[in-house]
Amino acid sequence: MHKPWQPLLDWWFGTGTTAAEVAAARSALWFGKQNGQDAEARERFGELVGQALAGELRDWAESPHGWLALILLHDQLPRMIFRDSPQAFAGAARALQLVLEGLDGEKEEGLAPIQRVFVYLVLEHAEDLLLQDEAVRRFTQLLSIAPLGERALFADYLDYAERHQRVIARFARFPHRNAVLARPSSPEELAFLQEPGSRF
Repeated sequence: MHKPWQPLLDWWFGTGTTAAEVAAARSALWFGKQNGQDAEARERFGELVGQALAGELRDWAESPHGWLALILLHDQLPRMIFRDSPQAFAGAARALQLVLEGLDGEKEEGLAPIQRVFVYLVLEHAEDLLLQDEAVRRFTQLLSIAPLGERALFADYLDYAERHQRVIARFARFPHRNAVLARPSSPEELAFLQEPGSRF
């Protein structure tokens, strides 16, 4: 039976059979910030993003992989399709709700570890220290179950989560979002934004 979310998952995760293979092939898509990739996301999945943001597709959350795809449509895809605009965060609240509800039901147990990364990233994106703490805890768990040959990969994801946690602990928000969201930056935040790696 055709699953309506499968084309999105196939595009996002590719055809690798291990987490290391998937990450090697798709990290440029996930974290590359390239105009061509943003345009491809808009062309291929813009309609689905619109439907998701309008409150449709809720039945996808009934299965682990549909739930994951719905999270991507609310969290990752808007950041590509609406990059550098407030709309990039239009699905953030709903993405967080989806994640918390799914984690409460242990829905992530039906996903591969590399897929769980994009569930836990929603926690990492939150401007809330308790959620940041939970992200670090979840990424620590992922590292603990990673095969020896993939520990470096999952250690990097944990390190990234810890860096996000430190920013929220310091500022209670992500200063690099201030301009897009029309929030005034404090002098301390402006100084921080001059530091390497401050904008993720």
